[in-house]
Amino acid sequence: MRRSLTTIGSFATLMTAAQLAGCGSHQGTMVDIVAIGAPDSAFESGGRLPPAAQLLRGATAQGLVALDERGQVVPGVADRWIVTDDGLSYIFRLRDGSWPDGGKLTAESARAALRQAILGLQGTSMARDLAGIGEIRVMTGRVVELRLEHPQPELLLLLAQPELGLLQRGRGAGPMRLKRDKQLATLSLLDPEELGLPVVANWQDRVRKLRLRALPAQAAIASFNRGEVSAVLGGKIEQFPLVDAVGLSRGAIQLDPVMGLFGLAVVHDDGFLAEPANREAIAMAIDREGLIAALGVGGWTATSRIVATGVEDDPGGVGERWPNMRLAERQSVAAARVTRWRGSKPGPVKLRLAMPQGPGADLLFARLAGDLAKAGLVAERVGEGDAADLRLVDAVARYPRAGWFLNQLSCGSQRSLCSAEADKITAEAGAAPDPAARAALLSRAEAKLTEANVFIPFGAPIRWSLVRGDTTGFVANRLGYHPLMPLALRPK
Repeated sequence: MRRSLTTIGSFATLMTAAQLAGCGSHQGTMVDIVAIGAPDSAFESGGRLPPAAQLLRGATAQGLVALDERGQVVPGVADRWIVTDDGLSYIFRLRDGSWPDGGKLTAESARAALRQAILGLQGTSMARDLAGIGEIRVMTGRVVELRLEHPQPELLLLLAQPELGLLQRGRGAGPMRLKRDKQLATLSLLDPEELGLPVVANWQDRVRKLRLRALPAQAAIASFNRGEVSAVLGGKIEQFPLVDAVGLSRGAIQLDPVMGLFGLAVVHDDGFLAEPANREAIAMAIDREGLIAALGVGGWTATSRIVATGVEDDPGGVGERWPNMRLAERQSVAAARVTRWRGSKPGPVKLRLAMPQGPGADLLFARLAGDLAKAGLVAERVGEGDAADLRLVDAVARYPRAGWFLNQLSCGSQRSLCSAEADKITAEAGAAPDPAARAALLSRAEAKLTEANVFIPFGAPIRWSLVRGDTTGFVANRLGYHPLMPLALRPK
């Protein structure tokens, strides 16, 4: 067996930082954070949590492991773990703590909570990610073992996701305590001793309470601009132009280096969309670099691939599409396919694009409509919940591996048109014991999805936050997730 991480983790690190930050500083007793979303979204529950609810769940109900401000896996309810050399067994030793009702945090209660969390994800793509867990066993009073059917190098990152925070009777074991007042959440850090950790002298003098609320983007940005909040979290492309509209300093804007799916999912295979070549024509017509140019987002990289370049298990078997064709040539080929399909059919070929509201989405649609028009296609914009032909997908990868991308587009995700053959190959890849064989199968699965033209990639998603210069505990990271606990430190 090999040890995968030491016991130094998020709360232990926070204790050290709090000791340093508290020396000679008593600035501020409260930090205010806003997450972009509907006002009640922080308190939602279920399998797919909105950003504000992810923040709240992660603060009040850690999983066996958790995520720190850098997006790294650190101890949560478990203070240490080991992984067997074959990668088929993860053994977690729980910290000496209690549930909010005073009940002992035991391996049996943790197993029950984890089973319930996994059950709540049924019907989501995360359930497919977790399908390799074969058995959850209690080994001793404070030791839980997860036995896998095949190696899952991404398992710790998955277990650290907020949706896998452990609950007993609807409440988690910290590290923060919640007090709700209508749409406002006030959070306070639990004393380390309540979490089974060493006592820290003058703990409450070294940390602050934190208030979290969810607001629509315009209201959230205005609140930041007035100096009322330290950070605005959860920004996406549709709201990005609002930042420039109020003249905020570019230094306040933090862009996360995320990867994921950002593009158009084909909803059905009726009419013009019945033929893969026609679906490819749509992909060929799009000027990916031009989509983001109007927004002024620096460092964005366009791609025609489904799996992001740079994932940890990318064997490089699938490359960018149409490498030797200029945009005008691609649009000419696309227009010829549209003309050929129309034949004697009367009227234009119309495509309904489902997109969110917001000025960034307005710019994106205008660019897409212009590109499709050059191929003889007429784009009509519809709401996210309306019947559509193409639907914007904008999702950040939970872990940087090919499996995440393929599972998102699986038939089980119920997101859009899919490929049963690609799903079958992806499942074979998951069960393959040899890394080389697994990588080859993942390449085949991506190639099958690419040939089916069920998803039209643009590039990486865009995630942004607004952060004041004196705010502690915020780090731009690849997951685009910013836990609340580190933000509760007093500033130096």
